Parts: sequence; structure tokens; C-alpha cells
Amino acid sequence: MHARSTTITGDPGAVDATVEFVRDEVMPMLTGMDGCVGMSLVADRDLGRIIATSSWRDLEALHASDQALGPMRAEGGKILGGSPHVEEWEVAVMHRDHPTAPGAWCRITWARPGDLDMLVGAWKEQMLPRIEAMPGFAGASLMTHEESRRACGTVAFDSRESMLETREDAARLREHAVIHLDTEILDLAEMSLEIAHLRVPELV
Repeated sequence: MHARSTTITGDPGAVDATVEFVRDEVMPMLTGMDGCVGMSLVADRDLGRIIATSSWRDLEALHASDQALGPMRAEGGKILGGSPHVEEWEVAVMHRDHPTAPGAWCRITWARPGDLDMLVGAWKEQMLPRIEAMPGFAGASLMTHEESRRACGTVAFDSRESMLETREDAARLREHAVIHLDTEILDLAEMSLEIAHLRVPELV
């Protein structure tokens, strides 16, 4: 299974209008496309940053959708006042404890491990059980990009309060990855989960 993420950073005051555009215009079109198995949207209203991620049955379906979605990305960039940055990923892990509700938040970590396969294995066998035990845990995913040897892990929580409560635990997991898996932490974000329309099967 594959995914496409589109990141736009622009005017913080235009985030709500961009979220509305994605929810009302992009999502109905996207989820009706052959091979689409869902999408999510996260937002940082302080930085004016949104990340929309769509999931696809296979790489062929993902690429087949690109031309139709190009104008939508351009319009989203126009509304938010930023340039869309598009990346393709392979979905290595997808696990949901329960559906999220309004008010959910997530923590996203981008990293470059010394060995991508080793990180995926450790994430499944060692890290995910510890993540599941965190208060307010709702779901988690891990995406990888083979060519750049990067990984993107997302953990969703029922509320911002639950997410904040787990900061120390999450920091310990990152430290474990740095020390034992030769991992470089590239970026970290805590964002509100605005849309979670997922039909993605479990991958653990």
C-alpha cells in the first residue's frame, strides 16, 4: 500500500479556510477515485502548516490519480498562500485502536535510520506495544521512502491533553531509535487531526 503526502505552509489565518476546502472539495473527489483507501488532514494553526495524506491500494492507483489532483493541490496552495510539497511513501505499518473524534491530535516524527528495514521491525515489535500503552492512544502508522532512507511515524491521540501527557514517553522512544538504531531525527510536529477518513486495512 502506498501514500502521497502534500504539505503546504502559508498564512496561519487561512488554515481554517484550507481545511474547509479539503473537507468539502478535495475529499469527496479523492475518496471516489479507484484505488483510494482514505485520506487524513492535520494542521498546525500557529505555523500555518497543513499536511494532507491520501492512501492508495497500489502505486499504479496513486500515479493514476496525480493529474486530476494537481489542480486541487494548486488551489489549496493558493488559499493557504504557500507552495505544495508532494512526497510519495510506502505504508509499512497501520494500526488503529479506535476511530478518532473531533479534538484528536497527533505527533509526527520524520527520521532517517541507518537501516530502514531494521527500524520497521523495531517499530512493529518494540515501539508499537509501548505506544499502544500511552494514555489516549487512538492509532499509529509508519511510512517509509526507500530511496531517501526516510521514515515518517504518526501517532494519533484522543485529545491534545493526552498527546502532551505522552511527550516524555515519546522522547524516550526517539532516544532509543537514535542510540540503538543509528537514527537521525529530521523533524517533529504536533498537529490537530482535522480529517481521518480511512479505509486502510491493518498492517502490523
